[in-house]
Amino acid sequence: MNIIKDLYAYRELLKTNITKDVGGKYKHSFLGVLWSFLNPLLQIAVYALVFQVILKSDIENYAVYLCCGLIPWQYFYNVVIRGAAVMVDNGNIIKKVYFPREILPISLVASEGVNFLIATIIILGFVVFGGIGLSWNILWYFLILAIQFIVSIGISLLVSSLTVYFRDLLHLLGVFMQLLFYATPIVYSMEAVPANFRWLLRLNPMSYLIDGYRAIFYNKTMPNFRELLIAFIMGIVLCIVGYFVFKKLERRFAEEL
Repeated sequence: MNIIKDLYAYRELLKTNITKDVGGKYKHSFLGVLWSFLNPLLQIAVYALVFQVILKSDIENYAVYLCCGLIPWQYFYNVVIRGAAVMVDNGNIIKKVYFPREILPISLVASEGVNFLIATIIILGFVVFGGIGLSWNILWYFLILAIQFIVSIGISLLVSSLTVYFRDLLHLLGVFMQLLFYATPIVYSMEAVPANFRWLLRLNPMSYLIDGYRAIFYNKTMPNFRELLIAFIMGIVLCIVGYFVFKKLERRFAEEL
């Protein structure tokens, strides 16, 4: 495939973009990389207060349960929102320099993946100090992460190209992602959803992936491989559609930007 050849040929640019994005995210911040921990911790504290203390959730070790869903979701959220703007934000470079345009959304997915790897330390901390402990099943983490990476690339290719032509999509995605957050079993369990509505949640690949993360960290069991296969197939479909749309629209990127 041309995309593989292009990525290999421009691997130094890809690596530079990833390094620049990871290193520059908190460059002028006093707390620096600590925000990679503070942001999710503050969110966990707020949601735990609302759903466990105020609404009296009956989920055991709710903070750990929440953590296993919220931090993977944050990776997904950042990919969608930042990915939608990545071509527009780099408009000047696109107009002046030739390089495979797909490097921009793919490098963003990779850099956010690095941030997610760092934030996974929080999950490990909650699991250990929350009294659940670790098991060998956490080794399946890398399989689940790989599937989420594939899903993220497909979505990033799609939204980054569409936003070049439809700038309102940036604002619409913010609203959509807020709705999707509550349509994903993050602050509640799938069992809390009426059976006849669960199929709607299963249209979202993040539902399967979050279940996978919870299986290995919260339940200390093997993930449901059937569910991971479904998420993987969804990811492949998203990559095919995303790449097709991206290549179709990139011809006029320079004009539109």
